[in-house]
Amino acid sequence: MPSLTKLSLPREVIFILDKLQSAGHDAYIVGGAVRDLIRSASASDEVKKEDQNPALSPYSFDWDLTTQAKPEEIKELFLESFYENDFGTVSITLENLWEQMRVSPPYKEAFSTLLTGLNAPTPPKLIDLAKAKKVHVSLQDGEINQEEPVKPRVPNFEITTYRSKELYEDGPRKPSSLSWGESLTEDLNRRDFTINAMALSIPKEVIQDLLAESNEKDALTVTLAPEQFEIIDQHGSLDDLHSKQIKTVGDPDLRFKEDALRMLRAIRFAVQLNFQIEDQTLQAITRNSGLLTQISMERIRDEFLKMLASSYPKKAIELLDETQLLPHILPELLQTKAVGQGGHHTTDVWTHALDALQACPSLDPVVKLSTLLHDISKPETSKEINGQITAYNHEVVGSRVAKQVARRLKLSNIDSQRVFILTRFHMFHYQPQNSDASIRRFMRKVGLENIDDILDLREGDRLGSGARKTSWRLEEMKQRMIEQLNQPLDATDLAISGHDLIKDLGMKPGPKIGEVLKALLEKVLDEPEINTKDSLLKLANNIDPT
Repeated sequence: MPSLTKLSLPREVIFILDKLQSAGHDAYIVGGAVRDLIRSASASDEVKKEDQNPALSPYSFDWDLTTQAKPEEIKELFLESFYENDFGTVSITLENLWEQMRVSPPYKEAFSTLLTGLNAPTPPKLIDLAKAKKVHVSLQDGEINQEEPVKPRVPNFEITTYRSKELYEDGPRKPSSLSWGESLTEDLNRRDFTINAMALSIPKEVIQDLLAESNEKDALTVTLAPEQFEIIDQHGSLDDLHSKQIKTVGDPDLRFKEDALRMLRAIRFAVQLNFQIEDQTLQAITRNSGLLTQISMERIRDEFLKMLASSYPKKAIELLDETQLLPHILPELLQTKAVGQGGHHTTDVWTHALDALQACPSLDPVVKLSTLLHDISKPETSKEINGQITAYNHEVVGSRVAKQVARRLKLSNIDSQRVFILTRFHMFHYQPQNSDASIRRFMRKVGLENIDDILDLREGDRLGSGARKTSWRLEEMKQRMIEQLNQPLDATDLAISGHDLIKDLGMKPGPKIGEVLKALLEKVLDEPEINTKDSLLKLANNIDPT
């Protein structure tokens, strides 16, 4: 492992260490934060380039600390901290730490500026929902307005009491009992992977000097020179980190039997960090793949979505397949192997699905999942007609299957519906002779909130087929959709409401009101110019909702 030069830590972490040590407790930084600190501070050129990545900012790390102090003792030291799990972890929010640290307004302003700078670049959006929900005006001076960037969330700071072992009496889901450890060594021995089993030790006098200096300067971070800290590495962690290797602490079979979710975590770390899984660890995942059935689908879903949101989602699916975990998560996808395709496709459905997933530009794992599933029903709809392979209506059948998958993964109702819509309508076609009304109907059918997502899916689909990411037809369709954003697209955009139908036409409240408004919207979609109160009231008189 290359020698480390300096480490940059948030002042809040130094404050936590100081509070614990001043109360007579041991205190170490552990886990992924140490791993990420070393990665961001590495002297290698490769990682230095990654330093520009917002994910390697110290304020984006999950800051975990460990101590021999019990949860009740920790809570006494930190105002408004909370302890709400069975793992001995006390959580502290950034805001609550600030109260106790009494940070100044300039400090908060500097922090806000830092977060703004950490925003990851987002691709241009066709639809600005902030301005397009009601009146659908998203253009000013002919330019597309972008949504305000979402500032990164700073994770809570977590302090966990040393643990020595967990007892898993109800299968490898979660520990039914915990044993507090007496030393840092015991705690590190029970961790999952070597790259997460390091600790950072900073002497008490160094911490106090750093805190005093940063308080004087109102600095957000403190910088540690090599002589001011020690990396405690009892498992060859630094070597594994340098060789970019995912390896369990100790016997991999034992680690996975303790908690089978660790098998998914191994794959997730591999694709998030672009590491390789060590051979013995990989083989143990395959041997123990059946244990995944004992893990709740919610925990499986969370790991799976993180894999899809990584930079290497295709690699994640390939590893899940190689280790025989995929049948427990997405068995439907296995049926696409060796299923041929017609038209412009040159690969089987399986290969195309994975290539499309990798090429999809969206950062949203739900869109990534939809891209992976967009051709999921080609195997059951595939036929050969006159020597040509067809899969008519695969998007109709597939959207139902995709929604079933989303529900099995315990996605929210909203996200399950998004998966359905994106897979159902991904086969949209455009010709220059399409009417404006047909463009508006497509936008209404898909939903404005899903337009950019379905375009991202289409880009992944095209690139995954070996085509260019766009075409003149698709670009023309995008422009025409922009032009229609000022037109009514939803019942809420009509010039009248149900109240008007009751007040001016004497209609009785009930389901028929909605039916009349729906019929009026169909007419307005064809003729936006009739969207006036007088015109719609006249039309409503002649509508029989029965």
